[in-house]
Amino acid sequence: MELGKLFDQAVINSKTLTEKPANDVLLQLYALFKQSTQGDIEAMPVSNQFDFITKAKYGAWQELKGKSKDTAMQKYIALIAKLK
Repeated sequence: MELGKLFDQAVINSKTLTEKPANDVLLQLYALFKQSTQGDIEAMPVSNQFDFITKAKYGAWQELKGKSKDTAMQKYIALIAKLK
């Protein structure tokens, strides 16, 4: 099956997980999804020092900078498969 279709199916499967993943796993999923769909982050860091959630998301996505979209998709698919 084509990687894009596998990724789309993994996104659908992510919405039907029986348990909510831990916060660190949710950050991984967020970052891998963003890297897969948008590529490297280009936004500036959050200026509000008390916006912890947005800062965590930014940091997780920033860590994937330079990773190809295909690699991010493969890792997202594997992580969802592991969680199912």
